[in-house]
Amino acid sequence: MDFIQFDWTIYWFMFPVAMCVATVAMLSGIGGAAMFAPIFMIIFPLLGPEYPFQNIAAAIGVALLTEVFGFSSGFIGYYRKGLIDFQNAIPFIAVGVPIGIIGALLLTSISDYEEILRGAYGLLMLILSYELIRFHNKNLVIKEKHETSDEKNVIITGRDGKSYSYPKPRQGKGAIATGIGGFLTGLLGVGIGEVVMPQLTKRNNVPIPVAAATSVFIVIVVVAAASFTQISSLVAQGGFQAVPWNVVIYTIPAVIIGGQIGPRLQGKIEQRSMERCIGYLFLVIGISMSYIAIRNSYFL
Repeated sequence: MDFIQFDWTIYWFMFPVAMCVATVAMLSGIGGAAMFAPIFMIIFPLLGPEYPFQNIAAAIGVALLTEVFGFSSGFIGYYRKGLIDFQNAIPFIAVGVPIGIIGALLLTSISDYEEILRGAYGLLMLILSYELIRFHNKNLVIKEKHETSDEKNVIITGRDGKSYSYPKPRQGKGAIATGIGGFLTGLLGVGIGEVVMPQLTKRNNVPIPVAAATSVFIVIVVVAAASFTQISSLVAQGGFQAVPWNVVIYTIPAVIIGGQIGPRLQGKIEQRSMERCIGYLFLVIGISMSYIAIRNSYFL
């Protein structure tokens, strides 16, 4: 009965948009929800009164649900390439999942404070944009191993025969960043991929192809836990109609396709250029979201 209320054609344009978002997310290791949530919260209100979601919780919940399917598709692509370091992903997952669930539970209880959430989201985007745009270590070298190996190193060999050697990743103080990323993922839909990828590449010198693949695996587990919690809370509070399924029917199949395109393009686009582009995109999103939060608060 609830499904009859939806206009099932209004969000048709999200199919090509979601495909592009998923492709970029797979290439960069950045969570797709970081780009979907701003679309839902900034672009949709500009399209007309019939487009915006009921609240921010619905926007973030759908963004995470969509990301689950996109990263699942990307996971399959990276798994086939043999680039995922499963063993060393476990410590990140062990920290991110429970704290992500706590963030998701908190969102449903404070979703009425929309301008505070918008302001927090805008601030988070500005911080992430700075991290992505700023100078990175140019001395980071991807090591390829063929005949010899160091027993102290992790060695991942892809299906193409290329091997990558690097020291075993350690979280250490990075566990705090992972926890914060997991919490923000549950609360605002973005964070875990943005803190895990730099930890792997900059702190632990994991080669970018392996780091991107492993980051995708970590993100999908944390996001799946947060998404399930958020969607369950939305349904519990407002029934099935509280979830905008007429968007999901376009975004989910699109990100599944994009999730397959991204891994195929891995290595063909320079990683630093990708990071900079996303950094500037996050800068625009952060400024826009902060402006909307301040404007709406001023006129309340």
